[in-house]
Amino acid sequence: MKISIRKGFGFGLTSGIITTLGLIIGLNSGTHSKTVVIGGIMVIAIADAFSDALGIHISEESGSKTTTQKEVWESTISTFLFKLIFALMFIIPLLLLELRTAVITSTILGFFLLAIFSFYIAREKKLNPTKSVVEHIAIATIVIILTNFIGKWSANLI
Repeated sequence: MKISIRKGFGFGLTSGIITTLGLIIGLNSGTHSKTVVIGGIMVIAIADAFSDALGIHISEESGSKTTTQKEVWESTISTFLFKLIFALMFIIPLLLLELRTAVITSTILGFFLLAIFSFYIAREKKLNPTKSVVEHIAIATIVIILTNFIGKWSANLI
């Protein structure tokens, strides 16, 4: 896989999973509404995919002088597509399962994909795969815990 597309894949997968899981957990704990959670996923999938793609685009343009315009656009487009795909995949459990079960299933799916990708990257870079997986899962866990509390807190504001 070309490095420019791989950047988009890695960023899209990681951001798509962690951001969307945080949104799912927060909206679920604050509203307990499947409709709100699905709507939130659709909004964040589009808005955040465009935002992240633009962020990668600008980062690539301001980075190495050896990066070509073609590589910049490959990173931009792949970031958008992979972020969109990985965010929208979480709608499937919500359409097929009861909300509580779908949230648990989505969390397990997200952690599994993040762990597999972390393991793959660590092995390729000759790093400790266990340390890499634990580190990335720990960060995702912190996001989930914080967004759960924020969702509960915001539900009590009204």
